[in-house]
Amino acid sequence: MKIINVVEKIVWEKLDEIMSYKPDMCKCDKCKTDIVAYVLNRMDAKYVASEKGELYARAEYLDKDFNTALIVNLTEAIEVVAANPRHDKE
Repeated sequence: MKIINVVEKIVWEKLDEIMSYKPDMCKCDKCKTDIVAYVLNRMDAKYVASEKGELYARAEYLDKDFNTALIVNLTEAIEVVAANPRHDKE
């Protein structure tokens, strides 16, 4: 197993669910990547190097405060990226 950021995996897993509440939002790979980068720059990383470590880390993130912060950050990121999509500029 390589070193992974568990928070990054969780953000990617939650992204489509939160984006579903904004159906007019572009869902291209560039916009999704920008959203995830925005969120990850605002949340603490949690790196692990084993499957067991990933399971322990995920258990820690079942916390209500983490989920609230995740949803708030994802929602904010979606709004920011929707207002400033990069795919139109490149």
